[in-house]
Amino acid sequence: MQRHEYILKKLASKKHIEVLELCETLKVSAVTIRKDLKLLEEKGLLFRTHGGASLESPYINEKAVIDKEKISVEEKNGIAQAAAQRINENDSIMIASGTTVQALSKFIKPKNKLTVITSSLYVVLHLIHDKNIEILQLGGYVRHSSASVIGAYTTHILNNISCSKLFLGVDGIDFEYGLSTTNLEEAQLNQKMLEAAQKIIVLADSTKFGKKSFAKICNINRIDEIITDSGISASNKRKLEEKGVKVTVV
Repeated sequence: MQRHEYILKKLASKKHIEVLELCETLKVSAVTIRKDLKLLEEKGLLFRTHGGASLESPYINEKAVIDKEKISVEEKNGIAQAAAQRINENDSIMIASGTTVQALSKFIKPKNKLTVITSSLYVVLHLIHDKNIEILQLGGYVRHSSASVIGAYTTHILNNISCSKLFLGVDGIDFEYGLSTTNLEEAQLNQKMLEAAQKIIVLADSTKFGKKSFAKICNINRIDEIITDSGISASNKRKLEEKGVKVTVV
């Protein structure tokens, strides 16, 4: 069928395509396109996602931080540099785990005092030599795959903490499911961090959109801002803004 050939050809060049775009181009209803996508998925030719289709599986498996560091390096550094500009003098911030927020620590150069609360061991190693930075390392069990701490001890400390901003990394961003990560205890820690911060800033490269993982962190409308790269689609940017989320593209 010509429609199917067009969809697969479009996916080969774009990696992800949306139902509404296909409807406008092919002049057919959303119901027809969804049937096409379902049939192509059953043949193993694509993966259906919320509002579209992708050549990549939307489900994420856990990867070690040493492997994740090698993915989208330039994009992550750009996002991290933009995030560093959100930090004010004499600020108190929280940095979660993940390679993008870990990159943020490389660009933090405070002129005056800065307090950093973090679950990430790598963040501590990056910041420990700066005498202007007071570090609160959260304690608990160490996750080898992420080089960060999790567990009841970690979340207990957060009961008595408040900070201005949380810089949060995620494994997946799905408009129905929300923000997610591969580890349930990590997600629970992130939820506790959300409660302790006045502003939630998510650092995520554009490959995270349309993906979901095992453990949900929160709904999209729970966050204040997403800093991402220019690979974000116009429709995803619009959807975020419609939910009241500020989108910064670097």
